[in-house]
Amino acid sequence: MSVPSPALERSWTPGRPVPVGPVLAPLRRGAGDPTYAVAPDGSHWRSALSPEGPGTLRIEPRRGEGTVRGTAWGPGAAWLLEQMPALLGADDDWSGFEPGHRMIEEALRAHPHWRMGRTGLVFDALLPAILEQKVTGQEAFAGYRRLVRRYGTPAPGAGAGHDLWCPPPPEVVARIPSWEWLRLPVDPARSRSAVTAARVASRLEQAQVRGSAALDAALRSLPGLGVWTSAETRARALGDPDAVSFGDYHVAKDVGWALTGAPVDDAGLERLLEPWRGHRRRVTVLLALAGGRRPRRGPRMAPRHHLPR
Repeated sequence: MSVPSPALERSWTPGRPVPVGPVLAPLRRGAGDPTYAVAPDGSHWRSALSPEGPGTLRIEPRRGEGTVRGTAWGPGAAWLLEQMPALLGADDDWSGFEPGHRMIEEALRAHPHWRMGRTGLVFDALLPAILEQKVTGQEAFAGYRRLVRRYGTPAPGAGAGHDLWCPPPPEVVARIPSWEWLRLPVDPARSRSAVTAARVASRLEQAQVRGSAALDAALRSLPGLGVWTSAETRARALGDPDAVSFGDYHVAKDVGWALTGAPVDDAGLERLLEPWRGHRRRVTVLLALAGGRRPRRGPRMAPRHHLPR
């Protein structure tokens, strides 16, 4: 019987308060995400496949001490702890950024310590982004949840106590047959993209070393992956502050409403964000944090029911 690996710990003193919840929010794929949990004591738990193997990371902000305490388990524990400051926004570069609009200034006053984090894990960010292409959030989150629980592994260490699971590695995703994808349910267009990406996952991980532009080119060279999927992946994996999710159902409308009082399309979004080039995603997130969303009217888009369940 294998002996569980001991927990590793690290304390990080960032010199500023760290709003862990808002910083890590983009990593949580729905309330039932099996790779993420928030405990009653306010600690945040995340499971991931690091380059060193699976790991569980617990992040506890200790506001009275001005520190963030990280505890990790599994083969990937040391890597996850080393990456923790970047995950919480330590590498986020605001150089050249000017608010330039009342709504953005309000967001900064309300969230002065928010930062964009980076996971350093491309496939970890890409797989759920592919499943979110052109479907409702409800359908995407359900597909990812079932994929992780069926083909992933229980998170190591104390993560099991929070029912956390690590997502399946690329070599497992690449071998999932088409009929099993349908049972998740994930349609053929998305499953083909996921399998294709899994087969070249190592190449994609290498591309991130050359920067966001190189990763963007590598991602968009794959069939079925476009500007939206690339932006969603680069924002999470690299913390790219300029990765705009053109093609999103809500972003252009919401940003247009916040900045001009009227929704716009993608072409209008590009024009509106041009003054903040280099920080365009930062602007969209700040506006969302400030509540700059257009009024929602009418029923939600219903999930599709033609796939097997």
